[in-house]
Amino acid sequence: MYQIGDYVVYGGSGVCQVMGVGTPASSACDRRRDYYTLHPLAGTETIYVPVDTRVSMRPVLTRREADALILQLPALSECPVYTKNPQLRSHAYQASFHANDSAELARLLKTIHHKDSDARKAGRQPGKADERFRKRAEELLYEELSVALGIPQDSVPQYIHQKLKAAGRS
Repeated sequence: MYQIGDYVVYGGSGVCQVMGVGTPASSACDRRRDYYTLHPLAGTETIYVPVDTRVSMRPVLTRREADALILQLPALSECPVYTKNPQLRSHAYQASFHANDSAELARLLKTIHHKDSDARKAGRQPGKADERFRKRAEELLYEELSVALGIPQDSVPQYIHQKLKAAGRS
């Protein structure tokens, strides 16, 4: 069970802080159940999640886990997307988001960066859908790494680069 003040990753909402545990005052909630009251770090909404249901919620990576993930980045395989059909590719990308796993987001980013690089080499612009997925994956992954590492979100790419360079893995 999560405690007030804990940081969790809640599905597509990203990192949220647990602001309360119990029966909220909201009339939309079942008075017989306890809920986590979550506030996303990037957003203004309040999210109520029943404590007793299986939802896509997990603790934020620890600093050690975040550093280990960063060191694994060069060795991560790309997502297996074997189609040129934009709808099927979109479904494959969405599966990476639904996994609610930081390594899966990193794999998705690696896949999209590789695809974008190939497009540029061929004289084409990266696809708009790929760009949207890349931006959202970066937001979610960098937000979590920011909290885990205790650094500003806009410093995460530089931290990753320095960490990989220091380890000789860039």
